[in-house]
Amino acid sequence: MKADTAKKLALVAIITVLVVCYFVFDLDRYLTLEYLKNSKDRFADMYEANRLMVLGVYFAIYVISTALAVPGALVLSLAGAALFGFWTSLVVISFASTIGASLSFLVSRYLLRDWVQSRFRDKLTRVNAGVEEEGAFYLFTLRLIPIFPFFAINLVMGLTPMRLGTYYWVSQLGMLPGTMVFVNAGKELGKIDSLSGLISPSLLASFVLLGIFPLAAKKILGWYKSKRSSNG
Repeated sequence: MKADTAKKLALVAIITVLVVCYFVFDLDRYLTLEYLKNSKDRFADMYEANRLMVLGVYFAIYVISTALAVPGALVLSLAGAALFGFWTSLVVISFASTIGASLSFLVSRYLLRDWVQSRFRDKLTRVNAGVEEEGAFYLFTLRLIPIFPFFAINLVMGLTPMRLGTYYWVSQLGMLPGTMVFVNAGKELGKIDSLSGLISPSLLASFVLLGIFPLAAKKILGWYKSKRSSNG
């Protein structure tokens, strides 16, 4: 028991140090559109010189930022799309974001689940039953329509009985359409060299997709649920 407590305290200490370093060393300045736009040519040269290394570093940074829920995932997505192109960035971001979310899920489960479940067992009985019955569909809905912040979903789902494997594949599948929309927008933003590029049809179409995607996903899921209810 003492060994397990020591491991949990060590994990909390590591996470705390990483988050503190992020703010103390002002690392958020590297995750702004302005910085990434100004450094675009330098990053492009580095990518041409050593693609695997740049992709690996980018992947690691994305996983860590997602796992720790630090600001910058959106900017990283847009920058990755502008630098790597649509398909490469889509694959990298899809796996990096899901792995990061799964790490956050595991940390929540390891540090908090036993305490929360024992303290609020009566109140969580119905929630646990619902997760076991329709947890995958519920998570898929949350991923497809981001009603709540992704980091909150990671933490809350870690407190439930959902299996890690289920959480991973549902998250990857549910986040994929949204990732495609953001990557497409980032790819178009990366092509802008002047103000005239802001009114290009392809960029405008990307922003339209960003706006209508959550609404379309909500309509489709509502239709599916009503059809399933009528069939049941």
